[in-house]
Amino acid sequence: MLRYVMPVWATIAVDVVAWGVFHAGTGYAAHRLTDQRLARDGWWLRPRRFEDGGRFYRRVLRIHRWKDRLPEAGALFDGGISKRELPGRDVAGLALFVRETRRAELAHWWAMACSPLFLLWNPPLPSALLVAYGVLVNLPFILIQRYNRFRLQPLLGRLERRGGLR
Repeated sequence: MLRYVMPVWATIAVDVVAWGVFHAGTGYAAHRLTDQRLARDGWWLRPRRFEDGGRFYRRVLRIHRWKDRLPEAGALFDGGISKRELPGRDVAGLALFVRETRRAELAHWWAMACSPLFLLWNPPLPSALLVAYGVLVNLPFILIQRYNRFRLQPLLGRLERRGGLR
């Protein structure tokens, strides 16, 4: 099989543009998901036993110490919601926030899933580095969304049972 080999500068340019397209494309695709699609945790998003309601992230990863230092792009697309602060402390605000954590988590899973595409035009070592980049850049955001969602879901459930009062 013949393989076209691009000059190094061109390969780097394609890699940078590709990551930009993958992140923007997956972010936009997640932005377009309906509220109904994000109303509950599906198999991929559901809590795992080891996460212990988000306590794993706090105890082991100390996520509460570094999560606010990472950028937040929830409001990047028109109509998007920033997750820097709660949109409200009532049932509607917490439900919106929980839904947006699902949206953000899916966007980062999808972006990370694009990593193997770099194998198509990169030699093995750069491919491995680009896949590692995909994991290292997206995994912290996935963990933050899971941590926030699992912490808020019990509170949301209690508020819903009490009729939405503070």
